[in-house]
Amino acid sequence: MSAALEPGWLAVLEEEFNKDYMKSLKAFLTEEKQKGHQVFPKGSDIFNALNTTPFDKVKVVILGQDPYHGNNQAHGLSFSVQKGVAIPPSLKNIYKELETDIEGFQAPQHGNLMQWAEQGVLLLNATLTVRASEAGSHQNRGWEIFTDEIIKALSQKREHLIFLLWGKYAQQKATLIDEKKHYVLTAAHPSPFSAYNGFFGSKHFSKANQLLVQNNLTPIDWTIR
Repeated sequence: MSAALEPGWLAVLEEEFNKDYMKSLKAFLTEEKQKGHQVFPKGSDIFNALNTTPFDKVKVVILGQDPYHGNNQAHGLSFSVQKGVAIPPSLKNIYKELETDIEGFQAPQHGNLMQWAEQGVLLLNATLTVRASEAGSHQNRGWEIFTDEIIKALSQKREHLIFLLWGKYAQQKATLIDEKKHYVLTAAHPSPFSAYNGFFGSKHFSKANQLLVQNNLTPIDWTIR
C-alpha cells in the first residue's frame, strides 16, 4: 500500500498514515499477502478515487461499502468495474435510473465510471480493499476510520458538495456531514434487493446537477462513452 496521493488529498490526510490504526491496517494487508490471499484492487488502484478526483475538484460524493471481490472487477472507484467485466447488478440499476432521469442517457456496454470521477464525482468505498471472493473480508480493519476522515475533511474544508447516500450503510455517514454547508440526498440502495424501494425514481442525478448549477458550478455530464 502506497501513500502516493494527489497533493490536495495528501495535505489533509498525511497525518492519518502515521496513526496506530493505519499501521495496524498496513500490517494486516501485508499478512494477507504473506498468507497467499489475493487482495483487490491491486495496490496501485487502492487510492484511485482520491487520485482521479482531486480534493479541490470534488463536486459530488457517491459512497459505496466494499470493493467488488471478483477477478478484474475492482479498480478503486465505488460501483465501477473495469472494461471487459460484466456490469454488476447494482450498476445496471444505476444505469436504469439514469435512463429515466437524464434525457438522452443510454446505458453503455461497460461499467467503468472513470469519466464521472474525472469530472468531480468522488466514487468512494468505505473499505478500500477486499480478499478475493470474500465480500466484506477487510471490514473493521481500519479503512472505515480513514474514509470517515475523508468525509469529515470534505465537510469541514469544502462547501456546497452533494453527497448521494444510497442505503442504510451510506446514510449512517450523514452524521459526519455539515448539512448547513452541503447537500445530502438519500435513497434506497441500487441493489436488486432494494432498488424498487426508493432508488428508482429518486432522480438524484438531475437533482445533483440542479444544485451544482444553483451554486454556479458546471453540472456533471453523466453520459458514459
